Amino acid sequence: MRLLLFLAPGILLLSAAANAQPSAKTFDMYVVDTEGGHAVLYVSPTGESLLEDTGNPGGRDTDRIMEVIHAAGVKQIDHLILTHYHVDHVGGLEELAKRIEIKHFIDHGKTAEEREQVRDFQAKYAELYSKAKHTVVKPGDKIPFGPVEVEVVTSARQVIKTPLKGGGIPNPACAEFKARDDSDTQAENKESVGVVYSYGKYRSVNLGDFTFNEEQALMCPNNPIGHVSLFLTSHHGINQSNSVALVHGLAPTVAIMHNSTRKGGALTTMQALWSSPGLQDLWQIHWAYAAGLDYNTPGVFIANPEDPATVAGVITGAIPAGFGGVGGGRGRGNAPGAPPTAGAPPAAGGPPQGAAPAAGPGPGGPGGGFGGGPGRGGHTGPAFYFKVSARSDGSFTVTNTRNNFSKTYNTGK
Repeated sequence: MRLLLFLAPGILLLSAAANAQPSAKTFDMYVVDTEGGHAVLYVSPTGESLLEDTGNPGGRDTDRIMEVIHAAGVKQIDHLILTHYHVDHVGGLEELAKRIEIKHFIDHGKTAEEREQVRDFQAKYAELYSKAKHTVVKPGDKIPFGPVEVEVVTSARQVIKTPLKGGGIPNPACAEFKARDDSDTQAENKESVGVVYSYGKYRSVNLGDFTFNEEQALMCPNNPIGHVSLFLTSHHGINQSNSVALVHGLAPTVAIMHNSTRKGGALTTMQALWSSPGLQDLWQIHWAYAAGLDYNTPGVFIANPEDPATVAGVITGAIPAGFGGVGGGRGRGNAPGAPPTAGAPPAAGGPPQGAAPAAGPGPGGPGGGFGGGPGRGGHTGPAFYFKVSARSDGSFTVTNTRNNFSKTYNTGK
């Protein structure tokens, strides 16, 4: 059980302001609230910038991305990785390109789907990258990023064959792997560009929407990546990804879930995470209806909690399990309240002693309709994000900009 009853030595209550300049000695990662979309900004210790994906169309997510860009002191996007061509990952590109210069476009190549989710996207994208640098990457490629090693491990449904430093180790979690019927899994997800970031002893991984069955090809029988400090959950935390073979093989110290209230937090994903060896904490961009009372992380680790009345309604059954897509929608979640079958769920209760979360202003504006699908709506009010500051000795600090709560971890032992 993960009991948050006292202040552990590793917890630092820092006044990490959301708009502080990036440290010259840290590798920084900003996980933007795109409500079930994807946009993560990375800033190297020497100031280079790399953005993965651009969130949804409509301007809301672009506003939030630009708030983070300004907070990080970034003046241009040196590298933009488009993991794949779904609307929640590339929908904001056209608007973003109007607001900031993008120097280098990176992707997996030709789309695997005949029907584009963003109208005329390929033509508009080709026009953008014709005026800049464009690279189609394959597993094993490296992206120059100052002192940070950026290595491609998946792309165009191919996986890395030569292990990374620290990889090539047997993965016992493969023994129980069973392939799934993935007929409802869209082809572009399987094409996702997946990347490992290494800064000294610190390592993090972002696989985009890489899918469950393909995770076996990547991680079994041997794990080519090795163990990581931080895992950004695949596919927003839905159950089309995040197999035990992947999660337990990576054995992250910390996981961050870039979910929305109605997308992500599937019970299978939560069980894989909470039972993962060595996991200390899960941080969630949103409270997840699908995870219910038992599997959501404690509130201090959530950037954007749902309003208390709605949460209470879901927990008590006053709001049906199917509300807003809970338990439905192409495997995005499971009905809350299912009994635990693996791992230890987080302890209920408030923040550790000494933590004094204080709400404050945050970036972004009112929520739109992309987080949980058309017509379901998003949360209203400010949109908060996570900042991760990593040092080459393997230590790193995660900060929740909603309450200025920070916790420092050390993976450099």
